[in-house]
Amino acid sequence: MGVFVFLPLVLPLTAWPVARLAEQHLHPRSATRLLAGVAAVLAVCSTLCLALIMVVGTAQLPGNPLPDGWSDPEVRAAVPYDEVAGKAAIPALLAVAVAGARTAWHHVRVRRRAARALAGLPGSPVAVLPDTAAYAYALPARRSGRGRIVVSTAMLALLDSRERRALFAHERAHLTGRHHRYLLAVQLAARANPFLLPLRTATEFCAERWADEEAARAVGDRRATARAVGKAALVTGGSPLAGLASFAAPGPVPRRVAALLGPTPPARSLPPALTPAGLATLVAAAGTLASALSSVNATVALFLVLQAATPL
Repeated sequence: MGVFVFLPLVLPLTAWPVARLAEQHLHPRSATRLLAGVAAVLAVCSTLCLALIMVVGTAQLPGNPLPDGWSDPEVRAAVPYDEVAGKAAIPALLAVAVAGARTAWHHVRVRRRAARALAGLPGSPVAVLPDTAAYAYALPARRSGRGRIVVSTAMLALLDSRERRALFAHERAHLTGRHHRYLLAVQLAARANPFLLPLRTATEFCAERWADEEAARAVGDRRATARAVGKAALVTGGSPLAGLASFAAPGPVPRRVAALLGPTPPARSLPPALTPAGLATLVAAAGTLASALSSVNATVALFLVLQAATPL
């Protein structure tokens, strides 16, 4: 395997320019799906890399349950600096596991809290809560169904009728597009590898832009949708339950407003290759493929080495 076993750990660095290019030049729907998919693949590859390094680097430690043959010098030669790398991989892998479990548990807990807050209310698609705080967010369904839109009376009082339509269309787009799944995927990916943080930020922005475009299309008025986003951003910090897609989620709201005041982005999924958008797609695909291939290569090589070292 050699130094190639470390490649999946650093390849997520390619996500930085990719995230910037994708959110600027791809349609928000395509960018959200692309970035979330790239983040998930790179996170799995880097985690697999850590596991491989840990197996090889700790096989020679006394008291381990691994076969004795796995500690042979020929096996440990498969990973450069196997002792240091193997021992360092143990806390790193534990940190990934704990961070991922905490993120998943937080996601489940937030949805349970939101469901309890709506207990006793009619099961309509829209739940209006009497509250002096202005907020609106999409609550996904647990198993089946399309979820619910939760909005406060303060938020509704802030907007006129056309802006309210934009608000409901925005949150409905979050539910229809299952944006919570993309957001959870990039959150878990960023926990697995901090180099994927730019992808998480870019995906969260693109998911909001996706919902903005769907709202503008449903209302038929991009300026009204932009006004609704701007008004909501002035009085709210986002959803009272962090982790749920919100109409005025914290972030680059001025960029969202500016995009809505501009022309409708082209709906084509894949841009021409000889453009910045096409370059972003190609670089993302190349980085993902290289990471996946390096992980597969390391896995197969390690399997063959360990198989040869295992006594019959």
